[in-house]
Amino acid sequence: MTIRGLLYTLPIVVAGWLLTLMSVSLLTDEAPAQVVVFPSESFMQSLPADVAILGRNDISVTLTAPRTSFAASLYRSGARIVLPAGLPGCLPLSR
Repeated sequence: MTIRGLLYTLPIVVAGWLLTLMSVSLLTDEAPAQVVVFPSESFMQSLPADVAILGRNDISVTLTAPRTSFAASLYRSGARIVLPAGLPGCLPLSR
């Protein structure tokens, strides 16, 4: 594969990966927390009282709440990108 082919393929792979993660967060409640990427100040000020902030940095905030359809409620509150946080991934954890 040439460099040009990689330059065309890489953005498609990254976009597909992000869309997959966004779909997982919207369609399931398996993740114990959600990461909101690029949260606005108005979004942060409009968070409901039952939402806990687990961590924050310059580009994201990690949130959790004891409710179903949490990712959908974050989108309704104005979140731009919501990704699942705290999932173990494809490989099982060793005990």
